[in-house]
Amino acid sequence: AAMQRHGIPGTLRFTGEPAEKVRGSKPIHAAKGYYDGLAGMISFHPFYMLPLCNTTRWDTHCGAAYAMIYRFICDEPENWVRAGDGAPIPQAHSAVRAPGANDALMLMYMASKALRDSMLPHQGGWSISEAILTAGQATADNLPAGLAEIQYMIRVPTIAMAEQVTAVLDRNAEAAATMSGCRHERHWVSKSRPGLANHAMAEITYAALSTVGPPRWDEEARAVAREIQVNAGGVATENPFIDELERLISPREAEAILRRDLPPSQVNSTSDDYTDMSWHAPTARFYVARPALRSANGHAWPGWVMNALGGIAATIDPMVTCASKTVALTALRLLEDKAARDAAMDEFVARTGGGIGGANWIAPLCDYEPPIDFRWPEYVTTARGRDWWIPSSQ
Repeated sequence: AAMQRHGIPGTLRFTGEPAEKVRGSKPIHAAKGYYDGLAGMISFHPFYMLPLCNTTRWDTHCGAAYAMIYRFICDEPENWVRAGDGAPIPQAHSAVRAPGANDALMLMYMASKALRDSMLPHQGGWSISEAILTAGQATADNLPAGLAEIQYMIRVPTIAMAEQVTAVLDRNAEAAATMSGCRHERHWVSKSRPGLANHAMAEITYAALSTVGPPRWDEEARAVAREIQVNAGGVATENPFIDELERLISPREAEAILRRDLPPSQVNSTSDDYTDMSWHAPTARFYVARPALRSANGHAWPGWVMNALGGIAATIDPMVTCASKTVALTALRLLEDKAARDAAMDEFVARTGGGIGGANWIAPLCDYEPPIDFRWPEYVTTARGRDWWIPSSQ
């Protein structure tokens, strides 16, 4: 609207990106060219950790991440054992039964837990988490389970670290399948690059945020927060929110705090899915405070508290309004200020060693098809009411 009203030329592109938590879409969209040809990208995320609250990322951007699903299939259980003289009917219920997919999944789960200390060194802020998606795929207790699936998410500073952990998981999956009479498949969910810094974009965005100012929470919002404090088993306080919510912190100051616990050699830290965009255009990543309660006697609040604060207008609108104004001012600056655009692009070209395809540029890692046909578990409505649906082995 401002561009039309004031005759400002240029193009805005808004990208809707699903599957953020498993970094599912951006690696694929980057590989398909969604982000090519842009002068700058503005990426916003609600604050989720200190000191990244009402500020922009400076040097230490988020790291790499791999996510994959290991699928175990027991589709030839008859090959597990040959009938002996003691089994007059080879298919008798008393015959030896193949372990099946559930056993494979549990072997995979426990082996990967046991070998976690041997995957990577104890530095760099890396993590690996898992989720069992499907299990128990058998029609009776005396039949081997035909299908079981487990997803792993690897969050690490570097691609090399992600490859090392993947190699361990691949070996574990092969061993688990062999031991349980199954075959296994690996399905990629994401292969995501670490983030690339751009100081020029960070400064442009932080200048916009400084003009807008931090979000402010009024007495109505504080009253809602006090009610939540009581409902969560705590005591209502005069100022339920942490002080950092209504303060700005400069990118350099936030960077200095962030680096205190990181080894000097570590370039990237923590995890989020905007990083793939940063290799295709100068990218700013900024954070605006969302409501967060002070801890109660050193104890954390239950998970529903932050969800509730994020779903009530009085408590979440200050963040939304501040972020929206910051995006708008940043975009207008890029549209109107050629020198600012050029500075951001010059830095992008320098950091990548020549821009897209340059000597220091990391190409998209997406060498897999989008997992859009994967039958993800979901809640469905049936004749019995709301139910949990788990996919078949097909």
